[in-house]
Amino acid sequence: MDKIEMKYIHDTDMHQLEGTRIAPSQNFAFRCRPTLECFNRCCHNLNLFLYPFDVLRLRKALGISSDVFIEQYVDIVLRPGHFFPEVLLRMADTQGQPCIFLTPDGCRVYADRPHTCRLFPVEQGAYYDAATGNTAAVHYFRPPDFCMGPTEPHTLNIETYIREQDARDYCAMNLAWAQLRRLFENDPWGEQGPQGPKARMAFMATYNIDLFRDFVFNSSYLKRYKVAPTLVKKLRTDDAALLLFGFEWVKVFVWGLRSRQLQSR
Repeated sequence: MDKIEMKYIHDTDMHQLEGTRIAPSQNFAFRCRPTLECFNRCCHNLNLFLYPFDVLRLRKALGISSDVFIEQYVDIVLRPGHFFPEVLLRMADTQGQPCIFLTPDGCRVYADRPHTCRLFPVEQGAYYDAATGNTAAVHYFRPPDFCMGPTEPHTLNIETYIREQDARDYCAMNLAWAQLRRLFENDPWGEQGPQGPKARMAFMATYNIDLFRDFVFNSSYLKRYKVAPTLVKKLRTDDAALLLFGFEWVKVFVWGLRSRQLQSR
């Protein structure tokens, strides 16, 4: 079974995507429960993309650093024609290739499960309106053929489902990530290439939250960039705020975009 990444969707692609687009007020039927015959079948043989907020939450749930999490649990893949690597959760090397976090009793990181798992079988994309410059989330209902969840008598809309799955923070953070990823549609690296020092810095600021915090507070960073003292204080302990700051830093560092949060001294 494959799962697609959250990505930008253009007008011309809307009608070509698999699944049914779910309007905000549209109802759909779905419920997952352990007594269904298909329970946990969706947790096998996955191409499960992890987004920065997923890594942030999972490494904290496991009590390890983001550096260790990346080393032990993910595969980093740079696809041809892409300019930023994909981070995929490593599957267990056993029959059926189950998710590495799947146990006989279910998911051992369920409270901090990734965004894709959390919204399954709904998939979130990002639609960019060039006329207004705004980005909005779009959702598609795409259960696999074996999934029995849509046969359950439980009707809800996307807002209710997001609330039920405690996914509001994930949706917001991943929409912010999609806005940044859109900038990587064109090559920003030049002669350095996508594995050069600039690219490694961008990856650290987005996926390696603990190393990025060390960089911000234990290098000359705050001497070179002006950041409001209240924000500096927040960044010391608030992982989500630091991640969003990392997104902002990449826009400044890679593309030279102006920022309200930090300026060169």
